[in-house]
Amino acid sequence: MIESTKERIGEAINHSLSRLNAVVDVSFEFFPPNDAKMEETLWASIQRLAPLRPRFVSVTYGADGSTRERTHNVVTRILNETELAPVPHLTCISATREEVLAIARKYWSQGIRNIVALRGDAPPGAKYAPNPDGFAYAVDLVRGLKSVGDFDISVAAYPETHPEAPSAQFDLDYLKAKIDAGATRAITQFFFDTDSYLRFRDRCAATGITASIVPGILPITRFPQMQRIAQRCGTSIPASLVHSFDGLDDDAQTRQMISCAFAIEQVRTLQQQGVQEFHFYTLNRSELTYAICHALGVRANVAV
Repeated sequence: MIESTKERIGEAINHSLSRLNAVVDVSFEFFPPNDAKMEETLWASIQRLAPLRPRFVSVTYGADGSTRERTHNVVTRILNETELAPVPHLTCISATREEVLAIARKYWSQGIRNIVALRGDAPPGAKYAPNPDGFAYAVDLVRGLKSVGDFDISVAAYPETHPEAPSAQFDLDYLKAKIDAGATRAITQFFFDTDSYLRFRDRCAATGITASIVPGILPITRFPQMQRIAQRCGTSIPASLVHSFDGLDDDAQTRQMISCAFAIEQVRTLQQQGVQEFHFYTLNRSELTYAICHALGVRANVAV
């Protein structure tokens, strides 16, 4: 009996270690800078994170489609000046079908084969309304992109349900429709309740979604900013996390330490549950993302 128990414990430990030692893929998200100082910060962050050999780096489009040219410029520079795989975001907002497809064709001609396809959000205070001459929703955009070329397409997923969805099941069915239309993977909205992601992953599997559900990880740089973003996108913030940052408005160093510790615990818990892909919302900063990747075993010039 004792030997049998030891064997079971040994098998459990080996299973956990094998998961922790599994190859981890990471990707990073950046946004187009709007001034020279922000551009300097962006490129310093790209150079810092590039040696970690991410699967790809995505470049946002602006929620209302407002950064089209800046997005294209950043994508082109990454393509021309680095060995990274740039992945532009495309949205349905503020453009006709032909305008969007023309952008897609241009990316295809440049050798870009990966795109993040999103509906996009209306400007603050406005309600989303499809462009009558455009793609109405992300599922339509996915189909349109596939008509241009065999793009590897990532779409959005919401572990805590999209704030505009009438129900969690509706949201899940819509995700499946995007995958069935040709998307390769789903990248989740950031979350802090790890169990919400794990439950969502189980529900995806039960619905017949076999594509990767990549967790989106947001290292917290400024807590009030994160709270505003979380409120808009329906992400819950655990009371324990709020308490951890309480009273640290003027203590950036301690905030950074707490943020890093929380995110490392989050990704390690996910890794123990078999997650091997992570997408980081860097906010154009490298320090926290680099440290979290190090904890995951993703390191420069070292085989993982």
